[in-house]
Amino acid sequence: MLGASNPQTRWTFAFRFVDTDQKRPRWRLTLDYRINPRLLVGVEYNPAVKEFNPLRLTYDLTQETARTPLISLGTSSDRIGSPKGTQMYYLTVAKTLPKTRLAPYVSLAYSEWEDGFNFPFGLYWHLHPRWNLLAMNDGRKSHLLLTHRWRNGWVTVGWFWLKTFGVSVGWGF
Repeated sequence: MLGASNPQTRWTFAFRFVDTDQKRPRWRLTLDYRINPRLLVGVEYNPAVKEFNPLRLTYDLTQETARTPLISLGTSSDRIGSPKGTQMYYLTVAKTLPKTRLAPYVSLAYSEWEDGFNFPFGLYWHLHPRWNLLAMNDGRKSHLLLTHRWRNGWVTVGWFWLKTFGVSVGWGF
């Protein structure tokens, strides 16, 4: 499930921990507000480097249907492991493949960290109604994320950079 297309709650709070010596990605807190089914805005705080990011945004230009892909625009802090104060801007296209539980996606992203474009991509696999696996490349490095969802929350175990583990927990209200 990519984009802003999961309108179950108005507010979502999440925290993430990654087992790394890098300060910025070690801890992250986010708070997002759903303005409408297509628009999600929020903020991010990285306490180890005292970084407050006042703008996270995802806007779905189109929502996925049987015939059309999800197309979304957004911005957030740059990739995991990027330096403090850098932002990423992206356009993402995703589509569930007919008669499968697989949804590939591809993005065009501008990275302030690298002052240039990269091409994140991945495959979202709906393992079960409450479980999914995301294999992704953020434009430079690969990650695996296994998520268990329930009505108003989720827990994700991640293998970041295919080197170190992390966990993210979030809930909506």
